[in-house]
Amino acid sequence: MGDKGGCEVEFGPEGQTVNVRAGTTLLEAARRAKAPVRTRCGGVAGCLMCKVDVPLAHREALSPPTEAERRKLGPLLEQGVRLSCQSRIRRSLRVEVPEDPLKAAVRRQLERQQSDDLW
Repeated sequence: MGDKGGCEVEFGPEGQTVNVRAGTTLLEAARRAKAPVRTRCGGVAGCLMCKVDVPLAHREALSPPTEAERRKLGPLLEQGVRLSCQSRIRRSLRVEVPEDPLKAAVRRQLERQQSDDLW
């Protein structure tokens, strides 16, 4: 991943990728890649909706957690959860975008309906 022109960021599970300059936030990179990272607060660590999962092998590719992240996420930081609005990209990496809660609820309901099929 990556080249001299910037940092390549891949957003899983759908695999959208984008090249950005070092120092760009993950949230901005997600917007450019059209990755489904949600936010409501405008990137000020207020809503906690922009969480992403960063695999252990890629955690050093981001800036250290901000004080706001430490306060808001606490022990989730140890599990690789970061706020995309606060995380600045230092080099190429891959992050996982959690499934939207509403989409997950609809998917589970559809799966239940299929398993309860009366035919």
